[in-house]
Amino acid sequence: MKRLILSILASATFFLVHAQERLFNEMQYSQKQTVFTLNAPSSAKAVKVRIYNSASASIPSKVVSLKRVGQDRWQTTVKGNLLGKFYTFDMGRGECPGTFATAVGVNGKRAAILDLSTTNPEGWDKDSRPAISSPSDLVVYEMHHRDFSIHPSSKSQHPGKFLALTEPKNIYYLKTLGINAVQILPSYDYATVDESHPDVPQYNWGYDPLNYNVPEGSYSTDATRPEVRIREFKQMVQALHNAGIRVILDVVYNHCMAIDGSNFQLTYPDYYYRMTEQGKGSAGNIGSTGGNYSDGSGCGNETASEKPLMRQFMLESVKHWINEYHIDGFRFDLMGIHDIETMNIIRAEVNRIDSSITIYGEGWSAGTCAIEQDRLAMKAVTYKMPGIGAFADDMRDAIRGPFSDDTKPAYLAAIAGNEESIKFGLVGGIQHPQVDMSKVNYSKAAWTAQPTQHVSYVSCHDDMSLVDRIRTSFPGIQTDELIRLDKLAQTFVLTSQGIPFLWAGEEVLRDKKGVHNSYNSPDSINQIDWNNLIKYPDVFLYYRGLIEMRIAHKAFRMADAELVRKNVRFLDAPSCVIAFTLNGKAVGDSWNDIVCIMNSNKTPQQVTIPEGTYTVVCRDGMVAVGGLDKCQGGTITVGPQQALIMHK
Repeated sequence: MKRLILSILASATFFLVHAQERLFNEMQYSQKQTVFTLNAPSSAKAVKVRIYNSASASIPSKVVSLKRVGQDRWQTTVKGNLLGKFYTFDMGRGECPGTFATAVGVNGKRAAILDLSTTNPEGWDKDSRPAISSPSDLVVYEMHHRDFSIHPSSKSQHPGKFLALTEPKNIYYLKTLGINAVQILPSYDYATVDESHPDVPQYNWGYDPLNYNVPEGSYSTDATRPEVRIREFKQMVQALHNAGIRVILDVVYNHCMAIDGSNFQLTYPDYYYRMTEQGKGSAGNIGSTGGNYSDGSGCGNETASEKPLMRQFMLESVKHWINEYHIDGFRFDLMGIHDIETMNIIRAEVNRIDSSITIYGEGWSAGTCAIEQDRLAMKAVTYKMPGIGAFADDMRDAIRGPFSDDTKPAYLAAIAGNEESIKFGLVGGIQHPQVDMSKVNYSKAAWTAQPTQHVSYVSCHDDMSLVDRIRTSFPGIQTDELIRLDKLAQTFVLTSQGIPFLWAGEEVLRDKKGVHNSYNSPDSINQIDWNNLIKYPDVFLYYRGLIEMRIAHKAFRMADAELVRKNVRFLDAPSCVIAFTLNGKAVGDSWNDIVCIMNSNKTPQQVTIPEGTYTVVCRDGMVAVGGLDKCQGGTITVGPQQALIMHK
C-alpha cells in the first residue's frame, strides 16, 4: 500500500509540473528554425539528430548534437528552413524517428519535417463531430481497411485504402445499414507490411506498433510522400463525419512490435517496459537492468503505463489523434495491461476537449503483468473508471459459446444455463434485481456502474466470424437454420442496453473459411465478399431493421443504471427462452410498452405477456419498425430459433 501511495503522489507531482508542457513535442518546425527535443536518459553520453535530404539518402546532410536541458531532456535548434527534410535521433543505440514522430517516410524509418496544417483537406476547419447524447446512442461497426474494400465485388476505386471510405457508394452503404460509428482496426504506422511494395498483396491487422502517431502508409495511395497518408486519413474522417458517422480508432499502447529496435528502447532503454525480477519474467528476455521483460501482451513485452513518461505519451498521443485527426473515440487493445489511474487521467483530459468522445477497451490481458493486479484496468473493475467501457465476453460466450473452444455451443444450441449471463448483458452489466449473478458465467458481481460502459457483441475481428462459429458448433447445419441463429444472436446485441458492436460483413454472412486468428492471413481469408448481399438480402434487411429500431427508440439505449433497473423487467419463460419488457413511456419513447422474446429452441414456445393490443415489429426473421401485424396480449407463441418484438 505504501508503494502504491508513493507512486500516486509521484505521478500527481509529475502532472502538476508538466501539465502545460508537451513532453513529446519532439520536432517544432518554423521557416526560420526547427527545434528538436528528445526524452532520453540524463546519463547518455551523447544524443544526436541526423538530418537527411530524403527518406532514402544514405548519408545525412547534417548531424547536430543535442544538449541536456533538464532531467532526461535533450534539445537543439537547427537554423534555416528544413521543410521536406527527414531526421532521426541517435543516443548511441541506433537511429530511429523518435517516440512521437507525426510524419514519416516509407516504412517509418525516418521522421519527416512537415507543416501538418498543409495536409488539411478543403473544409477541414469546418469538420465537426456527429452529435450524440450518450455512448449508448452509438451502433459501432468494426472494420479493417482491406477487408472492407479489397474484394472485386466491392468495385472500389481505392481498394484497401483510406480513400475507399470517401467513395459515395461505400458511404451510402454504411448509411443504408444505419450504423453511426466505425471502429477501424489499427491505422497508425505498423511494422509488418512493407510499404515500399504497394503492388504486392500484404495483410496484417496492425497490432504491431511502429510509429503510434502517424497513419499507416500501406493504406495511402503513396507511402513515399509523408503528407499523402496524413491528408487521405483526414479525408476519410471528413467523409464519414459528413455522413453522420463517428470514427473510433483502435489503439495499441500496451506493447510494441518488439523490444529490440523499438523507438522506446532506442531512446530510453528499458524505461517504457515493465520488468520482473530476474528469473521470473514471463517473456524470458533479460533487460539491461538485470530484470526480465514482463509479457502481459503475449507479444514479448508490455509497456508500463504507470511510469510518468509512458503515461504522458499515451495521453498526448490520444490528444494528438483528437486534435489533428478529429477522432471521435478510442478502443484500447488489451486495456487490462494499463493501470486504472492512467485510464482515468486520459478520460479526464479527453473530457476537457469533448466528453462525448468514446473510450472503451478489452478488459483483460494476454498474460500476467508485472504490476499489482488491483491496479490494472480489468473488466471486473470497469465501475472504477467512469466514462470508460469494456467488452462483454460474459454475454458473447453465453450466446454462441466460449472463446476457448470454437466447437462448443451455448444458448444458440438451446443449452440451458446461459440465460442469466445473457440477461446480465441485456441490462448493460449493471446490478439488476432480476439477474442472479451467481449464475453468470464469468462475473459474480456487476462490473459496470452505468450501462454505457457495456459493449455488447458476439463477434469481432479477433475470433471466428459468427457464421464460422455457428458452422463449427453445429456440424452439418443447413443455411436456413444458420441464418435463423445468426439473426437471433444479433437481436440480443441490438436490444441490449449499452453500446452494441458489430463486426463488418456479418450483415452479409461473411466468413473467414473457419480461421480464428487471421491476423496475417491473406485477403482470400479476410476479405468481405459483397456478392453475399445479393445472395442473402434478408439478413442485411434484418440487421438494418434492428439498427433502425434501436436508434429510433430510447427504450433500447437507456443511459442511466437506475432507469434500467426500474424499466427493464424480465418475464417468466421456458428454458432457453428469454423474455423482457421495456417501459418506453418512462424514458420518453413513442413506444409505451415493449416486449422482446428470444427463443433458441427448435420448437415453438409460449410466454405470457401483459394484456393489451400490440404492434409486432419483429417476427419470422423479419423486422419492420412501422409494424408487421397486430396481436393481443396474454399467452403468446414465439417461433423456433427466432425473436418476437412488439409494442403497445
